[in-house]
Amino acid sequence: MAWQRPWAKAPDGEHPIGEANDACVTTPTRIIGAAIGVGAQDTRCQYGPDGLCEAGIIDRLQGLSPAIVWDRFVRPDMAIADSDAPAQIVTFCERLAAVVAPIVAQDKRVWVVGGDHSCAIGTWSGASAGLNGPLGLIWVDAHMDSHTPATSPSSAVHGMPLACLLGYGPASLVELGGPSPKLRPENVCLVGVRNFEPEEARLLDELGVRVFHIDEVKRRGLSVVMHEALDRCQRQTAGFGLTIDLDAIDPVDAPGVGSPESGGIYGKDLAKSLEQIGDHPNLVGVEIAEFNPDKDIDSKTAELVYRLLASMVGK
Repeated sequence: MAWQRPWAKAPDGEHPIGEANDACVTTPTRIIGAAIGVGAQDTRCQYGPDGLCEAGIIDRLQGLSPAIVWDRFVRPDMAIADSDAPAQIVTFCERLAAVVAPIVAQDKRVWVVGGDHSCAIGTWSGASAGLNGPLGLIWVDAHMDSHTPATSPSSAVHGMPLACLLGYGPASLVELGGPSPKLRPENVCLVGVRNFEPEEARLLDELGVRVFHIDEVKRRGLSVVMHEALDRCQRQTAGFGLTIDLDAIDPVDAPGVGSPESGGIYGKDLAKSLEQIGDHPNLVGVEIAEFNPDKDIDSKTAELVYRLLASMVGK
């Protein structure tokens, strides 16, 4: 039986999910649920944030520190027909960017939990708008997410967000939330890539984006690769972010994802590597995308989301 939405009647505004204790003090952090699925062929990632709520993950994250607070859900506009996916995605990403931008502008940190990876257009357009200067980004993913409508075999927007943020794609997404591009190629790194098409690889190569393929990650070690990525995304930037598509992780550790790919990063290794990033003063936000609760097994993926974010606050 498919997982049922437990929060179907929950308001889209602020929703208190639990009370934090004083176990750890961190940068003021707001958690946002990015409940979108129309950017993918399998739309069930839209239930990802609700699944994390029902599993108690959001409560437990808030319990790590009084500085970590649930903010709200962002959901698609129900007035737009489900069949009009492009309009749904644009409106959703505009909403998400409008929530993220003031959080970043106030020197707070944002954690976005999704949702298919098209949400990254909204998250990082908002972060770019709220940041006083260039934004760097570490993109952990099995895929390159750098197609345009002209190159995509599926036309699914969750395969296009990085290209949009770099200035390539539909104007409605490329220019969303402010001037394009949102990211400079020299301040972007991809980590864990192992499934991609030649057209998107060509675009990233021409732009000079650094790609750490999975064979390099396994040969050199994830910690070393993440250290290099961290250095690159900080060069002449005002801050940096981290976006994690859960399919970067091996399906043995993360079965509940939108597009699983074998041979990935181990969950414990990624959690360990995030410890060196979590307390960085220039980190503006973290995004975890593509959680599909319908595919999860014994809450293994939901628990991994908790471990990844908890590692960012030393827990």
